[in-house]
Amino acid sequence: MPTAEAAPLSPSSPSHSSKTALRAQCRRVRAEAAARLGPAAANALPRWAASLGKGPGARVAGYWPLGDEIDPRPLMLALHAQGCPLCLPVVLSKAEPLLFRAWSPDDALEAGPHGTQHPSPDSPCVTPDIILVPLLAFDEKGFRLGYGGGYYDRTLAALRRTGTVRAIGLAFAAQKVGQIPAEPWDQPLEAILTEAGLNWCQTLEESAVERK
Repeated sequence: MPTAEAAPLSPSSPSHSSKTALRAQCRRVRAEAAARLGPAAANALPRWAASLGKGPGARVAGYWPLGDEIDPRPLMLALHAQGCPLCLPVVLSKAEPLLFRAWSPDDALEAGPHGTQHPSPDSPCVTPDIILVPLLAFDEKGFRLGYGGGYYDRTLAALRRTGTVRAIGLAFAAQKVGQIPAEPWDQPLEAILTEAGLNWCQTLEESAVERK
């Protein structure tokens, strides 16, 4: 997958300060990519909908975009049209995994923490087969830099203990960096989808061995 990489900033030690510096740089890179590409990047994602695996009927967890995150909604609509039920994450508390509630494109949403939008509490809970994950930066091995809350790491760890889930990061191609400073609890992604294409990453087993 051809990508335009950010200026290399990949500290060898995953310290708090190194991740803070990396987040600051990657926020700038993402903002520039969003301003440059606009909706065209999001509209390029649906062409890969059929390549995400699992097939029709797979439950897909999307997200409601915040700020200059790449917009997953065109991809979510394409997956819905292919017969994939949708759901959205709900933040319960800082220490808990995300909860997922069923959502259809015409359903109203309610305001949640951190500026998020949630389905109604009356919507049924869903265990997703595919999770579309927002991020600040990613590397070719599938490690992502998030916002520091650990929500997706806790969620993926819990789901992977009890079943099979495919985590796919959504990003602008410019958000790729040389190496994310990964820690033992960081959950890698199986694939990264950008406006430039779909890139399958190393297996979870390879990631676990590398971090030992």
